[in-house]
Amino acid sequence: MPRYSDEAQSHVNNDAKNRRKLLDQRRMEYRRAIESYAEHRQLQQQLVDYPELIAANYLAASQALGRQGARSGR
Repeated sequence: MPRYSDEAQSHVNNDAKNRRKLLDQRRMEYRRAIESYAEHRQLQQQLVDYPELIAANYLAASQALGRQGARSGR
């Protein structure tokens, strides 16, 4: 009989560990999302001070996309 109670206890322990692990994973994903959002906002605020960088970045990106489109059209 003790064997069954040991198996049941280990099953309960495994379930609790799995729940904690899932909660930790969700918590870390949420934390990473918040940090990413904060970094993005900080970068945007820094770029507002330099509008010419935004325009140059836009032009470089649009030219790169134009070149990629020309290559795939061949």
